Amino acid sequence: MGQHARPSVTPLAIAVLALLDERPMHPYEAYQLLIARREDILVKVRPGSLYHTVTRLADQGMVQAEGVDRDGNRPERTTYRITESGREALRSRVAEILRNPGREYPVFPVALAEAHNLPAPEVLGLLRERVERLAQDLADVDMMSQWAGLHAVPRRYWIVLPYLHATIAAEIAWVDNLISELDSGEMEWDEFDPATGVRITEHQHPWSDQEHSEPPPVPRRWNETSASSP
Repeated sequence: MGQHARPSVTPLAIAVLALLDERPMHPYEAYQLLIARREDILVKVRPGSLYHTVTRLADQGMVQAEGVDRDGNRPERTTYRITESGREALRSRVAEILRNPGREYPVFPVALAEAHNLPAPEVLGLLRERVERLAQDLADVDMMSQWAGLHAVPRRYWIVLPYLHATIAAEIAWVDNLISELDSGEMEWDEFDPATGVRITEHQHPWSDQEHSEPPPVPRRWNETSASSP
């Protein structure tokens, strides 16, 4: 018989398991804690998706219902606790992600790869808007870091914030450089009819042109990480 597929532990499931590893709680309390700790900048958190995640974790034996309570006239709430299986899955998944820079396929590189389908002035305007929004994100991250430092929060609970600062700042610098290169005319770009938006120059992607003497290089870990990603 074949091996059973390993249950997937999504980013939201990691966050839920980590909370329940602290103490038992009901899903809405978990939702409130995630929002209060601003972990919604790391994972997409919605009450409905969180309840669904808890249900799925319970079906997989990673969490277990512990009891039901009622607060006044509010509906009954089921409290869950993490199981040994859930704790093992949490630690294993965190270790796997820390170890392996797996392919996550973010959408921005896809847009960059296809940006040549838009006129240069439009691309410039869009990239400048992106930089403005990234600058706001950077300010938010710095504000949270300052708060954590002032309130003596142990560093191990917010080491993600300097990481976010570094990655956002690096993207701002890279996009600023791209804007300068495109705005100066240093980078060649296709011509588009300003009235119709139709491409004027010939459109042929040269990257995989069969006339090249050899094909483009393939990253060594590409197939490996694609095959091993859950």
